[in-house]
Formats: sequence, C-alpha cells, structure tokens
Amino acid sequence: MGHYSEDYQLVRRLGFVYEPRSAFRMATTNIANITAKTFAELLSGPMIDIYVGASKRHWSLHRNILTHHSSFFEEGDVHADSKVQRSSIELLDEDPTAFELLVKWLYQGKIDDVSTLPVDQKWNHADACQKLYTLCHKLQMTQLKNLAIDQFRKGCNEAGLVPGPEEMRPIYEKTPPSSPFRKLVSRIAARQIMDPEGNKDAVTYRDCFESNADFAIDVINAIKDGAGPSLFDDPTEGNSCKYHEHENGETCHKTVKFKKGS
Repeated sequence: MGHYSEDYQLVRRLGFVYEPRSAFRMATTNIANITAKTFAELLSGPMIDIYVGASKRHWSLHRNILTHHSSFFEEGDVHADSKVQRSSIELLDEDPTAFELLVKWLYQGKIDDVSTLPVDQKWNHADACQKLYTLCHKLQMTQLKNLAIDQFRKGCNEAGLVPGPEEMRPIYEKTPPSSPFRKLVSRIAARQIMDPEGNKDAVTYRDCFESNADFAIDVINAIKDGAGPSLFDDPTEGNSCKYHEHENGETCHKTVKFKKGS
C-alpha cells in the first residue's frame, strides 16, 4: 500500500472526507469554466469556519475550493480543532461586505458588475471593491485583485466620485510599493490637486503625506507626469515682490534685478 502523509492520516482520523492537497491545482482559469466533475470534487471534503470583521461575521466554506484558489488557506493561520472536527480562521481586520464579493467569486467566478447597479449604490460597490483588493492581496488572489480594481475604477467613473484621503490611506498601509492600486490613487489625488476648477489642494492630503512618505512621492511624480513639458516661470527672475513680507497688504513696488554672473 502507498504511504500517506501525517497530515492525510490526521484528517482521516478526524473523520473528514479529504483529498490530498496535490489533487487540486491552483486556479489558473475562471472556476465557471472547469468541468462539472472537478467542481463537484471542490465541493467535497471538510469545511473551514471563517470569521470576518470586528463583528466576527461567520462563513463555513469548503476547504478544497479555498485551497484551489489560494495557498493562503494551506499556509495561513488556519486553526484545527480535533474536538469539533473543524478548522477555522479569523480575518478580523477585513470587511464583511468585501468578503461577500469574494465568496461569490470563489463559487461562481464572478462578482456583481457595478454597471448593473442603481446610481445610489455604485459608490458603495466601488468602496467594497477597494477593500476586496486589499483582502485579495493578503489572500494571494491575483485574478480577483485585477477584477476588483477594474470594478473600483468603473464604479468611481459611473458614480462621479473619487476616494478621499481616508480611503487612500489603507491602500498604502496594506499594499507594497509596487502595487498598481497605489499608482491609481496617487494619480487620483494628483488630478484633484491640479484641477483648476476643483476645491482640493495639497492640504487636503496632509494626513496622508505625514503618515506615508511614499504617498507624497507618488503624488508629486504624478503631478510632474501630468504637467507634461510645461514649466512654471523661474522664481529667481522678475520684479514681483511676492517673496517679500509686507504689513497691511502693502506692496513695495521695487524692481529686483540680478546681474549676470552674480
């Protein structure tokens, strides 16, 4: 007879109908396109209890389908309880609404399309997709990350709204410097600052600048890219007294000249 691993033997003793982890390859295609046989196999075996958010909202999901999509559920902080023959994991810093979208994608290979939602629900969906993105970064789900950022962009566009500083900060707190979502929100901030008809300026993002230097650098570079080849006037030239201090709104009307070579 073949040799079973200790992990396999333990699960058999606990009474689970269990498939060895190697039986299911990590997802490379949409789950909606897999065969009925494979899908049925993914819906067999033990469950994992997952608790999400401060309220510890509870889901019981198939272990096979979780590990099919992400190795996090093999290597992550999953706790086995031999007394109740269950495993559990806590994601208390994550958002339950975002996890709802993840569950739909796990089993159906899709999430709600913001274009089908009423206008008054589009921003909430976009916000949930931003939180879904950071959740997927933790869970190592690249396919869903890409879908989440696409839905976020579409939701912002269709709602006519963009994230403020309070929504931008978590992106820089939970993603690496190479994250495309960092690039996206820094460009949104830069555009808000540069908009001549807008009411936003750099002060709007003071807290973000202070809490994360990378955000400040990314926004400045985005402004530079957006400004193109244009360059503002040389501040060392001209006869303006804008750099002088005056009392009571006075001006000095003095001409400042610089000699060449001085």
